[in-house]
Parts: sequence; structure tokens; C-alpha cells
Amino acid sequence: MADMIRTVQYFKVQIADEPGTLAGALASLREAGVNLLAVHAFPRSRRTQVDVVPEDPASFKNVAKALKLKVQGPKTCLLVAGDDRPGALADLTDRLGSAKINMIAVTGLAAGQGRYGAILWVNQRDVKKAAKVFGVGLS
Repeated sequence: MADMIRTVQYFKVQIADEPGTLAGALASLREAGVNLLAVHAFPRSRRTQVDVVPEDPASFKNVAKALKLKVQGPKTCLLVAGDDRPGALADLTDRLGSAKINMIAVTGLAAGQGRYGAILWVNQRDVKKAAKVFGVGLS
């Protein structure tokens, strides 16, 4: 099966860098019925930045507002799912590099049962060009 690559909207959420804060935020989203396609959290300026890719961005924004989460975005990134193989991520990054598109971040992981996934972040000014490299439309 070929890789499934698509552009998706993501949002940045700033939370306290304390035990249980992320768990609480994710539980609140779960209880509100928000399905997340991807989550990436990392420390930033004494806080934690959480990048979330919701299945339904409009619903996420409404729920985030009701939960009083400080949200930035949406911005666009590329979400990838495919059959795991040696060099899967190298193939993707090579295609972007050959097109002179700089990735600002990447997260890749084995998903089990022979599958893998990745999130590719590029500068927002390069999203359209990156989508064209992979033959996908904008979300």
C-alpha cells in the first residue's frame, strides 16, 4: 500500500509544565468527544507546547474555547501513514530536500503491525509547495 499523505490543520496549546497537566487536558478533550489524529508535546519556555491535530478542527476550536485553553492556529502540516519499511522517513525527507523545502520539525514512529506514521512540519509559506511534491491538496 502506498503512503497516505495529507495536509491537516494543527493547533498549538500552551499548558503548565507540571505532572498531570497534559493528561488532564487530553482527558477533557476526550470527554468532549474530540478525536485527535496526532499529538506532539515538548517543553518550551518553562511551559509545555502541545501541537494537536484534531480530526474536526472546527469542533476542536469550540471545545478548546469552552475549556478555556489558550490555542494558537490553525496552521498546516503534513500527516503521513503507510506500510513500515526501511528508509520510509528518509524517502519523504529526501523528496522535500530535493525540492529545496526545509522541514522545521518531524516526528516519525512505528505504529505496529507493519505500519508507520509521521508528521512533517514545514514553514507555512512552503506548505503549498510541499503538498505539490507529494501530490496532495490543501486541507
